Formats: sequence, C-alpha cells, structure tokens
Amino acid sequence: MLASCDDEENPMHDHRRLGRELDLFDTDPLVGSGLPYLLPAGAAVRGAVEDYVRELERRHGYQHVNSPVLAKRELYERSGHWAHYHEDMFPPMRVGGEEFVLRPSLCPHHALIYRARPRSHRDLPLRLAELGGMYRCELSGVLGGLTRVRAIQLNDGHVFCAPEQAAAEVGAALDLIARAHEQLGIRAVRHRLSLRGEGGKYVDDPELWERSERILREVLLERGVPFDEQRGESAFYGPKIDVQIADAAERETTLSTVQVDLYMPGRFELGYVAADQSRRRPVMVHRTLVGSMERLLSHLIEVHGGAFPAWLAPVQAVVLPVTESEVPAAENRLRECVAAGLRAELVAPDRGSLGARIREHRLVPYQLVVGAREAAEGGAAVRARGGEQLGAVPIDRLARLCRPHVD
Repeated sequence: MLASCDDEENPMHDHRRLGRELDLFDTDPLVGSGLPYLLPAGAAVRGAVEDYVRELERRHGYQHVNSPVLAKRELYERSGHWAHYHEDMFPPMRVGGEEFVLRPSLCPHHALIYRARPRSHRDLPLRLAELGGMYRCELSGVLGGLTRVRAIQLNDGHVFCAPEQAAAEVGAALDLIARAHEQLGIRAVRHRLSLRGEGGKYVDDPELWERSERILREVLLERGVPFDEQRGESAFYGPKIDVQIADAAERETTLSTVQVDLYMPGRFELGYVAADQSRRRPVMVHRTLVGSMERLLSHLIEVHGGAFPAWLAPVQAVVLPVTESEVPAAENRLRECVAAGLRAELVAPDRGSLGARIREHRLVPYQLVVGAREAAEGGAAVRARGGEQLGAVPIDRLARLCRPHVD
C-alpha cells in the first residue's frame, strides 16, 4: 500500500521502498551497483527541479555552461585531484596513447572555461553553473538507493571573483540555498564549517587554509547562522560550509555546500586585470544549491512520502471521466491540461469505479472529475489532494497553482 499523503505518524519514509512503489527509480544487475536509473515519474520530478534551479540561478546572475564528463589525466594532475583524490576516481582509460579519466568533479572544467578568455575586474564576479555528471569509485559496501551512488548528476556552480568580493558571494550562495530549500520543503538540521584534518589528503599550505577558513567563519558569524566546526571534513583544496540534512533513520548527510578555494586558481594560473592594470588572482567559490539530483530525490521522497508539492509531482492532474460517455469530453480536458504545461493523465472508467480511481490516485495534487454536467459545460469538477472540492477551476489557473515560486 502506498504511503498516505497525511501520514503524521511517519513523516519520513525509506526512499528505497517508496521509490519503487511509486515507480520513481529502479536498478538492474546488468547496469551495476550504485547506478540506479530513473523511470518516467522519477525523471519528471528531477526535470521539475532542474527547471526551477536553472531559472533561480539565471535570475541571480549565473551563466550556464556544459562540459565533458571526462578529460585527460593531466587535467586532474593539474587540479590536484590525482595527488589528493585518485583513490576515489575510476581508473584511467587508455585511448590512442593517452589516458582519459571520468571526472570526479566539475571544477577543473570550469577553471578552464574561465581561463579560455581574457578577464577584467569588470567581468567579476563571473558566475558559472552546470548540471553535470561526475563519477566516484565508491566501494560496494557504502552504496545504497539514491543516497550513495557512483554516477552523480550535480547542480554545480563556481563563482570567480576578486578577493574583496568573496564574502559577499558566499553570503549570496547561502541565500540561494535557503530559497531553494524552502521551495523544495527541505529543512536543514545544521550548518557545519568543515575544516581540514591531518595527513597528505589536504593541500599543504597553512596560510591558504587560514585565509579561506576566515572568510567562511566571518560570513557565518556576521549572518548569525549557528554552526559547528568539524575537522577532517573539508575538500582537499579548501574549507566549506556544509548544509546538513537527515534521512528517515536520522542519519545525517550533506546536501548543499559553499566552498572558498584559493588553491585551484593558482594551479590553473587564473587571473584578471585589476582597475590599476595589474594582474591579480581571483578567488574561486564553489557552491551547490541542492546537491546531487540523486541524493536530493532520495530526500524529497522521504520528506514528502510521495505526496510531492504540486509543482514537483510526477503527475499534477488526473482527469477522471465518470462513465464511458464522458471520455471524449475528458480527452478534451486532458489536451487543455497538457497545452497549459501540466503533467496530466486520463484514467478511464474501465480502470474501476470513480471512487476506486480517486483512491488509486490520491497522491496526485488535482483530480478533474468529468460527469455529464461537466461534459455538457466543457469543464471539470476539480478535487484537491486531501478531498477539498474546488469546483470548476479554469485550466490556466490550475497550471499557475502548479508552478514553483522563483524570485
């Protein structure tokens, strides 16, 4: 039995069970562990998130780019990933005497995009964003559902800015994270300032670490954001603010991050011409608003129990003709819904009684019942999830109710 949309006793659910019950995702041994695939319903949810985040970023000055999912090993030697992170990367592939590697992150490609053109202080901050694939050679024992996977689609972004702009860009990224989380119905359990630990995993440059840690700490303090400091949780090249969430079993994990990177701009010899015509080094701020699509979807399934907000729902409206006689009119309503941008389906009377069809589709935000009167009038009686009768709501208004708020 599917989860009830008003199940207050169990507000979070195991996404692996519910994701399969709702036909959101599945796996196959021929594909391999840690490589789930999304079914049409899951792809619809992910697509809605992608559209929302892309528009949110666009409105806040981001330019979107696309970059390859692999590159020469030399790129990752330059970025520092090969020296500090190669154990988590897939082995190189030898092609024509050269070694290519599936990328473990998008930042080296974005550094190359930055340096592909001359940059002036007037160009900064330059905000680049991409929903791109990256790959981690995770051990089988840590893989699970959508939470820990080997092929990751990351909502990534990098801001190249002057040093004096870095704090403001970190704060702006935190603001966008909060907006996105509110729209998605996500509650952060805490903010963590993740610092370097001991050993060769981390870049050995104490002055670099001190400067970047100071920027992040001061932003958190100035904004009055409660946070904990934790050593050994930073990226190998710099500290980060981790926005932590919890799953159904109250296990904590990271969803969104903001990082200050003073290391990689030097590795790639990035620069810009300052107002006094001197050449200076930019700061690179890494940020993801909603993390990976896989981990995000797992959390959304658990938070909402399958009863997604209307703008996220795989099916936003279902059209229910009462009898076979109303099927032609119901098909017209379906065409109007689709034309208005709604994800809609028609469920015919041969699928059961009207009551049975309503119960079967109780997680759909809006049910449009078409009886004899509605068919004659060219409308539908709209029933909201939970049973509220809304009456004859125009399709265009229904479509507006199913759009996210982007500002």
